[in-house]
Amino acid sequence: MTTTTLSIWGGAGEHGRSCYLLQHGTSAILLDCGVKKEGPGEYPLLDREIVRKLQTVFLSHAHEDHSIALPLLYKYGYTGEIWTTRETAGQLPGYFAAWSRYAEAKGVALPYGEDDLAAMRFMYLEDHAEPLTWVTLAPGLRVLWGRSGHLAGAVWLALEWNGKKLFFSGDYTEESLLLAVDRPEGIFGQEVADCSGGTGEPGRVAVPADLALVDAAYGTDPDGQAAKLGQLEAALRLTLAGSGSVLLPVPLHGRGQELLLWASERFPSTRLVVEEALLAPIRSWSVGSAWLRPDAGERLQALLRHPNLDVVSTWTEREKAMQKLHGALVFTNDGMMASAKAQWYYSQLAASPGNQVIFTGHLPKGGFARRLFQEQSSTACPVSLIRYKVHQGLPDIRSMLTTVPSSHTVLVHAAKQGTDHVVNLLHGEGFTELYSLLPGSRISF
Repeated sequence: MTTTTLSIWGGAGEHGRSCYLLQHGTSAILLDCGVKKEGPGEYPLLDREIVRKLQTVFLSHAHEDHSIALPLLYKYGYTGEIWTTRETAGQLPGYFAAWSRYAEAKGVALPYGEDDLAAMRFMYLEDHAEPLTWVTLAPGLRVLWGRSGHLAGAVWLALEWNGKKLFFSGDYTEESLLLAVDRPEGIFGQEVADCSGGTGEPGRVAVPADLALVDAAYGTDPDGQAAKLGQLEAALRLTLAGSGSVLLPVPLHGRGQELLLWASERFPSTRLVVEEALLAPIRSWSVGSAWLRPDAGERLQALLRHPNLDVVSTWTEREKAMQKLHGALVFTNDGMMASAKAQWYYSQLAASPGNQVIFTGHLPKGGFARRLFQEQSSTACPVSLIRYKVHQGLPDIRSMLTTVPSSHTVLVHAAKQGTDHVVNLLHGEGFTELYSLLPGSRISF
């Protein structure tokens, strides 16, 4: 019997460059193809010979650590499509433009060209099946997808491929304040005539996956969203009470919109200085968008009408907003503060110790945000890290292992040491066949 292999081209044992190769005989498929935002950027361990033979490629969402290396596939000879969602494909140009600026600032050339970007071709999952509905994409390949709650357009995937059952969580959370999520419960099942103890009622019996790739980015962190937002609110209120202002650098898509909505509701009388780029996605969503929770559309429209919303998009508008800064929350669209714009905002607030900078996500090693956090100056405003939850911590990982049981589960999206710790804890609780791997690792199943 032909075995199936998983090769880690990136994303396990590290935060970034998500890229997972699956091979069965002469067939191969790829899940994600991103970069790691450290130094000049680290790209996946692509094998050109294999890339040319890929059957298809799936993209879970648009964030750079999952998407930016996609043009390399076409440079190396891939001629097929990328399966994703329309929302994700629409977000990609902004991320590629931002990555180009990042590379230019680092003084390095991109490893692909404009022709490779233009060569990318997309197929849209929602055009072929609703969430939680199986569809055949090619002989021997069926897929079922669901909304992952990470950002609009983000999905998890279940695949039936050459007789194997595969699950890829993508970046997953069930605690978004804004986004709808589809729990991957019972995705692999077997119809039985009677599963009710003799009453004759038909039903389905859960069947384990052969392989699961599970988001474990927050490692052993036990806190839920409510606890994290409680910490954030306390920090904001303390600074605002002293008439200080807070800079919140956030990503262009995802938690940026979520935190902005939350802040507008929790601090209704506080001035919000917001980059237009963060509001553009909100303006594009209809009230009934399939990516949003049922009440989110109306709440977002209320945000756009907020009386204390100060929207900026030009340097003149930014400078004017900073001149009258007093007890405000400032949102800029660069969660890692790699851009000149985000660093300019910091320069405007840094001189006053009564102000504060609060990061809410990953701070890459060697980046401006990481240095700012680790090397704080006693003469500048304080810098804090309070996560907004967009990944899985220990209770979530535990729940997913139960929801999607698998013969082999690889925990991904976190450093090796932290993943080892999670694996050891869960093994002690009775979970088995858990893997903590590194780029270049390979397992067969």
